[in-house]
Amino acid sequence: MNDTLAGLLQGLLLLVLLAAAYVPLGDYMARVFTSPKHLRAERVLYRALRVDPGSEQRWQTYAAAVIGFSFVSVVLLYVLQRLQPLLPFGFGRGNDGNQISPAMAFNNAVSFVTNTNWQSYVPEQVAGHTIQMLGFTVQNFASAAVGLAVAIALTRAFLRSAAERLGNFWVDLTRGTLRILLPFAFVSAILLVALGAAMSLRSGIDVTNVDGTAYTIPIAPSGSQEAIKEFGTNGGGIFNANSAHPFESPNALSNILEIFLLLVVPVSLTRTFGTMMGDRRQGLVLVSVMGTIWAAFVAVAWLAETHPNGPAALAAGAAMEGKETRFGIPGSVLFAVSTTGTSTGAVDSLHDSFTGGAGGVALLNILLGEVAPGGVGTGLYGILVLAIIAVFLAGLMVGRTPEYLGKKLGRVEVTAAVISILAMPTLVLLGSGLAIILPDTGSALNNDGSHGFSEVLYAFASASNNNGSAFAGITVTSDFFQSALGICMLLGRFVPILATLALAGSLAKQKRVTAGAGTLPTDGPLFGVLVGGTILLVSALTFFPALALGPLVEALS
Repeated sequence: MNDTLAGLLQGLLLLVLLAAAYVPLGDYMARVFTSPKHLRAERVLYRALRVDPGSEQRWQTYAAAVIGFSFVSVVLLYVLQRLQPLLPFGFGRGNDGNQISPAMAFNNAVSFVTNTNWQSYVPEQVAGHTIQMLGFTVQNFASAAVGLAVAIALTRAFLRSAAERLGNFWVDLTRGTLRILLPFAFVSAILLVALGAAMSLRSGIDVTNVDGTAYTIPIAPSGSQEAIKEFGTNGGGIFNANSAHPFESPNALSNILEIFLLLVVPVSLTRTFGTMMGDRRQGLVLVSVMGTIWAAFVAVAWLAETHPNGPAALAAGAAMEGKETRFGIPGSVLFAVSTTGTSTGAVDSLHDSFTGGAGGVALLNILLGEVAPGGVGTGLYGILVLAIIAVFLAGLMVGRTPEYLGKKLGRVEVTAAVISILAMPTLVLLGSGLAIILPDTGSALNNDGSHGFSEVLYAFASASNNNGSAFAGITVTSDFFQSALGICMLLGRFVPILATLALAGSLAKQKRVTAGAGTLPTDGPLFGVLVGGTILLVSALTFFPALALGPLVEALS
């Protein structure tokens, strides 16, 4: 009863914090991307980079800027890792002698640039502080800002009529970083450090164990990275235990703060969308869909963890294996559902130790396309793409040309939306199937049967959805997994982005049409049910066979 009450209070506190931030943060982000004024620091940056902030770009140019910026980021981060022996604060770390191997450097570079933050290494043993701060933390800001920019470009497309341009990527990137991500992450870092998160440039603290042996406890500047890791829905931990490590999240209060940070921007972006559209009910419908799915998944996972089916867990009365006692089951479930519902991938417990039902919920949450509520930017444009599919299906049922927010949805728009939502399932199913049939893959699994299959499926789902969390019973340090998962991260990130920007370009070219008597209302509960049903239907039809072979079998066994 005490645990239940504590869990309900934690959930209530989280909802209160999100509700309090929803209007001011959402409206602030709308002002950021609609203001005609440029800050002095921004103007200096534009001059240095020879960017004309007054010019706007067609969708092709906008997309080329996204791809070009990301490609350069991958190259620079790869080179930075390979040069670690020459950098300060390296401490002789690395997985290949005293440096990071080429395969791992490639995987890491792709992972952080795509906002995945998948980690196949032990951070405190492989990455020095310079790599963490100058490489990974910088990409935590940049990758989140890219997703934010794409979401804003799609929002502008609905607003514009017979237009060729979507805005300026470099302006959107700069504003998202300097006006939103940086100041809020700065304040959040101070709060986390005040709550006990570590912040030091030392390599470690020398201690003497109770048996008299010497040991060094690794330490790092984790407070600053932890803030943007959550606020930018990145997820990469500066320690191997991620947010379960007391230097990253020392207590239950910091745990709730981190859950709030990883949810607040995706949730508030629906308010930004409604404000920019001039109809805030549109945003309320989207956030209602997100919130309903999130709450349902929390309830199912919580039930599964408190009513386990294993003999050891039954004897204990709950499934506490792999969880921190300072968080308990409620805090662990809240974090797990929130981090898999966004593109964060941070963890405060071991997902591999969850019950079959709760582990299945975490996996399914990723396979929804991470729209409940999704990552920074990715959640908004992801659910808008699915809303377009929902409107198209409704149009087919009544025999009318579908319209959404004053724009007709024809062949081009629906094709772009379908490409966007099919990219992830294609990568997940093909990647998982290939990994399972290869003869050497079995050596990477510490478990066989349904749970071993779930580990492989989870790995490719996490990479292809740019999440980054994992079932830790699988070893992915081989060249095959480093390369295959890296490719899935790239395609899983940029195919949907390109399709979304192509969709935005087509929508912007259209003239806005006035809603008529036959137009489907998109600002009420009925449309919310339609969108939510579409999200669940698409995932159920696509992934049910794979889920039946893994977590469903395990949950029923």
